[in-house]
Amino acid sequence: MPGRIQGSVVSITDRGSLVTDVMADQLRDAPRDERTQVRCDEHFTQGIFPPDHGEPEMTFLAVLGESGPLQLEIVGENASLMLGIRVGQRVVVEWV
Repeated sequence: MPGRIQGSVVSITDRGSLVTDVMADQLRDAPRDERTQVRCDEHFTQGIFPPDHGEPEMTFLAVLGESGPLQLEIVGENASLMLGIRVGQRVVVEWV
């Protein structure tokens, strides 16, 4: 069943990951594969990955543990500085 959740970036970690107010329980029905798209500003990624994803450097990812908030990161880089995203920026998660 298609879904859509809108949230925002509420904080930035000291490593530059973007912490959102979209929580794990809100995403329990969202597929973890390419059917799910996460957008922030003009940037987007497909899929939701676990914290131990093992994706290559410079990959823009949506990361979600079993509980807690959805985070957006660039593997090995500071996503906030690299993408120019600050607290308050809108985040949209959509799936089909």
